[in-house]
Amino acid sequence: MKKLPKNVRVVIIGGGIMGCSTAYHLAKLGWSDTIVIDKGELTSGSTFHAAGLVGQLRSNANITQLLGYSVELYNRLESETGLGTGWKMNGGLRLACNDERWTEVKRQATTAHSFGLDMQLLTPTEALELWPIMDISDVVGAAFLPTDGQASPSDITRSLARGARDGGVEFFENIQVTGIEIDNGRPKAVLTDAGRIACDVVVNCAGQWAREVGRMAGVNVPLVSVQHQYLVTETIDNLPRDLPTLRDPDRLIYFKEDVGGLVMGGYEHNPKPWAIDGIPDGFNFSLLDSDWDHFMPLMEQAIERVPALEHAGVKELINGPESFTPDGNFILGEAPELSGFYIGAGFNAFGIAAGGGAGMALAEWIVNGEPPFDLWPVDIRRFGRPHRDIDWVRNRTLEAYSKHYTMAWPYEEHSSGRPCRRSPLYDVLKSRGGCFGEKLGWERPNWFAGKDETAADIYSFSRQNWFEAVGREHRAARETAAVFDQSSFAKYLVVGKDAEKALSWIAANNVTRPAGCVTYTQMLNPKGGIECDLTLARIAQDQYYVVTGTGFATHDLAWIRSNIDPQLNVQVVDVTSAYSVLSVMGPKSREILSRLTRDSLSNEDFPFATIREIGIKGAPIYALRITYVGELGFELHIPVEYARHVYDALMEAGKDDGIVDAGYRAIESLRLEKGYRAWGADIGPDYTPLEAGLGWAVKFKSGQDFIGRDALIKARENKLTRQLMCFTLDNADVVLLGRETIYRNGKRVGWLSSAGWGYTIATNIGYGYVRHADGIDQTFLESGHYELEVATERVPCNIHFEPLYDPQMNRIKV
Repeated sequence: MKKLPKNVRVVIIGGGIMGCSTAYHLAKLGWSDTIVIDKGELTSGSTFHAAGLVGQLRSNANITQLLGYSVELYNRLESETGLGTGWKMNGGLRLACNDERWTEVKRQATTAHSFGLDMQLLTPTEALELWPIMDISDVVGAAFLPTDGQASPSDITRSLARGARDGGVEFFENIQVTGIEIDNGRPKAVLTDAGRIACDVVVNCAGQWAREVGRMAGVNVPLVSVQHQYLVTETIDNLPRDLPTLRDPDRLIYFKEDVGGLVMGGYEHNPKPWAIDGIPDGFNFSLLDSDWDHFMPLMEQAIERVPALEHAGVKELINGPESFTPDGNFILGEAPELSGFYIGAGFNAFGIAAGGGAGMALAEWIVNGEPPFDLWPVDIRRFGRPHRDIDWVRNRTLEAYSKHYTMAWPYEEHSSGRPCRRSPLYDVLKSRGGCFGEKLGWERPNWFAGKDETAADIYSFSRQNWFEAVGREHRAARETAAVFDQSSFAKYLVVGKDAEKALSWIAANNVTRPAGCVTYTQMLNPKGGIECDLTLARIAQDQYYVVTGTGFATHDLAWIRSNIDPQLNVQVVDVTSAYSVLSVMGPKSREILSRLTRDSLSNEDFPFATIREIGIKGAPIYALRITYVGELGFELHIPVEYARHVYDALMEAGKDDGIVDAGYRAIESLRLEKGYRAWGADIGPDYTPLEAGLGWAVKFKSGQDFIGRDALIKARENKLTRQLMCFTLDNADVVLLGRETIYRNGKRVGWLSSAGWGYTIATNIGYGYVRHADGIDQTFLESGHYELEVATERVPCNIHFEPLYDPQMNRIKV
């Protein structure tokens, strides 16, 4: 038996498709001092029993690009390595069997066009020509993506392993990992039953076992095992060998051709978890007992779609557990708890489709210290505190699994594991008609139902039932005052004598201002891309109070901590749970608050972008004069024990002025009118402040160095090749949701990053980057005729260069 090396650069744990793909790409990047170890043999975990469908389209452009890379890789891999892969680019067909599913499919087709994929809409008869053995009596339409396909999971993986070996990577099978040694915040060695391996980097690609491997290093990997079954038939007479893969989401099933027969599986509404108390030892190349009773509802649906199945012989019903995650996206990236420890796991039954691209991205992340492009939807830093509880993770994951093929409604909320994290105002806001959504475990009011309305979402691709209620809240914020419970904001204290020095290096805007100043700033990566978008309030010479979005709590904290020079005297403390936040916004906000405090709130004493400590009814409050809705307003950061008391006082003081409760959907419509950006949608690591129209928030003239400064200075020397712009539609019947394709003079130039309805200006609003490789300036932008593709229909639109509401900031700075 080959002996383990004593010292290597990289240890990859797991020899499935993800581990082998990461090894292959590390070798291509010259990191040949890498080994892959597996507790069994290669592919013996989940890979060997994967169904092998390869689809590309996702709701995010970069994840779609990642899956597109998988297709490119699989197209060339067999000729490169000499090993067969079973890869067939036979296309992918998706059916729609009712009008709302057809609307969803048409919107998916537009998303595909936005991202450069050729998704074709077909009539039922045209779909039948591609899949002649199905019954189309209930089919309304179909979408066809010619570049989708299918592969043999084990063959693809062995081919990747051959490519990695050719690049110098070594593989070791039947090696059990027993521990991870850590030194000074980094992995130092991997301990196994065959010896200790010193290393610089550990890559956790252990599939269903990734959570246990993560625990050895103090890293949380929120995934669980779920049973997933599919059936393999005997040969079916006259079955074409070039059938596309077929997805029939209304029946929760999928098909692919397999050596003259069919593979058929699906995603049932009542999934079964597995290994609740841990995965048994020796579970390699192992399957679970077939569960025909559980599978029969899917089988009945499949027979109705493909009548030939009723008489086809069955080779086997495969029941293979796979790892699934709470949001249905896989997990990639460097662990926020431990530098040098990377994860590639939780592929939710599309590991073969994602494996090629995910391995490429993870390898580049390891080598370059950053991903090749923004991968936020799969970044491990998207998780937070609730995801440390395996029971919460399992409940949410089973819900996500059950929705794999259900309608992907706009604004849809999950229901499992709720309520979890609650503001002190949760009960009172619920009693006042609050309809709540959830983010990172937090219950957050999305909107408030009126007297004759029910506080529950009714989903649709048209205007949803909350449309008028949100309009009321929006108008109150514009005309009188609205109170938003934003207690879920992530909040940190940056403390120490070197706090200013540390944040000056990380923040793109100037934070060397006196105590009492509030600075809106981005934090950039070395390429100038926006990693964080947040507010820094200086509360003392050696202390800053940092506020960022709920969903970015783990990400932004990890970014700040990882970019502080360890030699500096500074600490970062998460104080999210210590403070509730009530944002009082609207032209009467100052008047109402002034009735509750002796502290002056005048513009002279309390100007915009400052922080003051004020008292309200005995509560010591940090008040920030700042806004995300485009009106005069104050964010009140209140110790949690005072929150209910302050809220009651506010509502009483403002009742004669028409003060109202308002939720996050009103915030969205208000910020769209004002042109405020949202991280994760309009801005992110791929976009610079210059492209996003945020160059005014960069300290170019200060002379201070900061992360990304050199990249921005270089970018200023050339024309931008993309620029975030605002678009409106005159047609009020159209519903914009984001990802609609932008056309300029008939040519595709981008897509909407966010969209919604503006109640004050009474029109649809969308933001998106206009792209042009030869450069963009105002003349180029003004000279174009623009259209948006919405559910495959093109609609004329107007481009705007200033915020649609109060471009001079007159209402904010009064």
